[in-house]
Amino acid sequence: MSDRDTNDDYSATVLGSHWFEGPAQDVPPDRVEGEVLRFGPGVTPAAGHRLTVGPTTAQLWHAAPPETLPRRRRTLRRYALPAVVLLAVLAFLAWQRLGPEVAVRGVTVAAPARPPGCDGTADIVAVLETDGRPGTVTYRWERSDGTASGLLKERLALHQTQARLHLLWTFHGPGEHRATARLVVVSPTRHTAETRFTYRCG
Repeated sequence: MSDRDTNDDYSATVLGSHWFEGPAQDVPPDRVEGEVLRFGPGVTPAAGHRLTVGPTTAQLWHAAPPETLPRRRRTLRRYALPAVVLLAVLAFLAWQRLGPEVAVRGVTVAAPARPPGCDGTADIVAVLETDGRPGTVTYRWERSDGTASGLLKERLALHQTQARLHLLWTFHGPGEHRATARLVVVSPTRHTAETRFTYRCG
């Protein structure tokens, strides 16, 4: 194999038709175009067609109009900001709905302004202050007579920052009774609050 066969810069040549019609002659190239040397009086139309029938790799690489890339960049920039805003809104909603549950910030309990009379019922009201996240608060009522409710649940909606819980305590018979009602929040965090009032009859 010759040096020409192993040279990476070697290019095939198209020979003029007179090379096939007689003995080899030392004819210099009539013109040089890039790396392709064309010999003889000219290249036949068929040979010329074969040389130009398809685009080169460089032509294919640069085939896209020069304004295509800037147009694509402008299109991407146009939709980038709305896409970022949409993702931020979706992330915020997901955090509110799927993130940490409601947090109780405070609890107060109040007895009725007027204590119940004979065979009357006291409406004790507890107020929960929350952070506005949705979730469930689990709690129970405890009374000074030794009774307690079971575990109760209060469901809070999104942006609901307050919940009112009621305990109805009914008294019977004559006499006087000092009563204490206590609210115990079990979850999501533990809180307690209580109130005192007096039942009188007779």
